[in-house]
Amino acid sequence: MSGEKICIIGAGCSGIVAAKSLKQRGLAYDCFEKGSDIGGMWRYKNDNGLSSAYRSLHIDTSRKSLAYPDFPIPAHMPDFLSHRQVLEYLEAYADHFGVRRDVTFRTAVASVAPEADGGWRVTLDSGETRRYRAVIVANGHLWDPRMPDFPGSFDGLAMHSHDYRTAAPFEDKDVLVVGIGNSAVDIAVDLCRRARSVTVSTRRSAWIMPKYIMGVPTDRWGVFFSRKLRLPTPVTRSIIRWLMFLAVGDQERYGVRKPAHPIWREHATISQELLPYVGHGWIRMKPNVAALEGSEVAFEDGTRARFDAIVYATGYKTSFPFLDPAVFEVRDNEPVALYRRIVPPDRPGLFFIGLVQPIGPTIPLAEIQARWLAAALSGAMRLPDRATMEAEIAAHHRGVARRYVNSARYTLEVDFRTYAKQLARDMRRGAAAA
Repeated sequence: MSGEKICIIGAGCSGIVAAKSLKQRGLAYDCFEKGSDIGGMWRYKNDNGLSSAYRSLHIDTSRKSLAYPDFPIPAHMPDFLSHRQVLEYLEAYADHFGVRRDVTFRTAVASVAPEADGGWRVTLDSGETRRYRAVIVANGHLWDPRMPDFPGSFDGLAMHSHDYRTAAPFEDKDVLVVGIGNSAVDIAVDLCRRARSVTVSTRRSAWIMPKYIMGVPTDRWGVFFSRKLRLPTPVTRSIIRWLMFLAVGDQERYGVRKPAHPIWREHATISQELLPYVGHGWIRMKPNVAALEGSEVAFEDGTRARFDAIVYATGYKTSFPFLDPAVFEVRDNEPVALYRRIVPPDRPGLFFIGLVQPIGPTIPLAEIQARWLAAALSGAMRLPDRATMEAEIAAHHRGVARRYVNSARYTLEVDFRTYAKQLARDMRRGAAAA
């Protein structure tokens, strides 16, 4: 089967880097994209229907940290790119490496199924069926909204942040935003300039980290401590926590309670604006929702308030509509059976790129994953046996359980520094290990 093609599903930031890496190894592939162009979630109003980008969206990772390692983002771009600028960068990357012309657009994959001899049968939405020696899934994991299950019902407008685009429909309305991740906070800040009132409801709260500390993007401090000084990630994040305190003070003084867990056990929420906006009274904070009661919402502190609309910024399910769950699936809060977060041990020839949730950017990690996978598919790097893969998976998930809070958000968690080193070491040795 070595002469057969490889199938790539998706042409977002993970799909195009998978294509580039295969091309550089001389491996033949087909890449299918449901939409009419590359970019995935970074193409605002993408006609593939899967983008969660809102008009005011800016990336939370600074320019130097965000880039693919072999293609720097031009220095004339700002520290924090808008979705339009991220898309411009991805388009330049795809064109530079000559992969955009290889993508089959306006073509969705309907199903992917293993064949008895080890190949994979891919059926397109046109009904056409093709055979491949391997399939790389790069369809992203931030497009299938996860909705909370609160008691009762709400009479007003209720939507997931996936469908939020602008604040215009919320003019002079009382709006509740449920969640305190990056999207929740961005949307709350966007809304408060036009809505009559904005309230943020949060179950555990979060550490609020500014985008800049002493004029330097906060993630660059992390790079300095972890890569230059070689400090462990928990130590690095604890130091940044104190730098953050010196820069903005106690977040509870503004009105945002501190989480019960230390900062290194979760993803901090990145926002330069939330704390001052709460301090100015433009955004109010509430605990978790207890019940929906028609036009009112009851909160766990015993208070209630009337709202015209609710925006649920409550995360995403990890879905693969083209895969039978018996072949592969990801369940919230359950270990994901992927060796090196790429390979299902029991499904030879099936691989995943970008199915990670790091503290930090996904784009450079997807590039390392893609090079690792291309090395394996070309024979330049050997994969271990199934038992070794399963042992590595178990060890990884024990580490995640020890370090991070118990939340669906951390189902796909990796430590950027540790994970990147593992993949680089495998490639240097020409053999992956436990």
